[in-house]
Order: sequence, then structure tokens, then C-alpha cells
Amino acid sequence: MITATGLDEIKALAGKDLGRSDWLEITQERVDTFADATDDHQWIHVDAARAAGSPFGGTIAHGYLTLSLVIPLFNGLLTVQGTKMSINYGLEKVRFPSPVRVGARIRLAATVAEVTDVPGNGVQMTCDFTIEIEGSDKPACVARPVYRHYA
Repeated sequence: MITATGLDEIKALAGKDLGRSDWLEITQERVDTFADATDDHQWIHVDAARAAGSPFGGTIAHGYLTLSLVIPLFNGLLTVQGTKMSINYGLEKVRFPSPVRVGARIRLAATVAEVTDVPGNGVQMTCDFTIEIEGSDKPACVARPVYRHYA
């Protein structure tokens, strides 16, 4: 876990590999809860019997569920302190190269790509995220999120 206190320490993270998070198992309960929250009950996510006959051999997590998990996984890699406000400013890129089967474990690999000043006494931090699937060479998700931190 890395802690950055204040804007200068955030700026010093530019180019830094933040490492990998702990593994997180994707359960059917988590997938079902996400399906309920988003009204996306496509059978490939929630119907285990039907999904068993699919090319994936079972249910898979929603791509956006996988993406949403970068929040708790990233919180395990970096803590920002000494700022008035931090916000998720958006995403420059997201891809889902490989599905995450229910029962699989994922983790986040993160690098701070760049940190630039923004108006209002803040910095914009762009990261490179890869969500890895245990035992797979192909990632579940690659994303380039943008965060803003204000002093």
C-alpha cells in the first residue's frame, strides 16, 4: 500500500508502478446482485444451467461489474491524504479482452501514467489498470481512468 499526502506526493507518483492488489473471487451472488442493481439479467450472467452450454462453460461476470471492482481493488494499492477532495473524472479507454467466469479470482495491476496540474489547485492523475484473471495470460479488463485531486 502506497500513501500519497498532498499534491506534491501525488505528482511524484507519475510513472510509478503501484503493484498488484490482493485476489478477489467473483461469486455468483456478486454477479446476481450486480444484475439486480443494473437490470441486466442476461442469461450468460445469471442462468447457470443455460450458461453451462455456452462457449464459456458457465456464468460470467458483467464487463461493467469487472470494471466497477477497480474501485475497491485500487483502494488497496493507493491511499491519498491531505487533499480537500478527490473525484473520479472519467475513463479514457476501457476494453474487456476476456470474460471472468464465476468462481475465478481477479486482481488489479496499476501504474500511474501521468500527473498534470489542473485549474483550481488540483492535479489530474491518469492511471493504467489491468485486471488480471488468476491462471490466465489474457486480462479481463484494461482501462485508463482519470482522477482529480484538489488541495
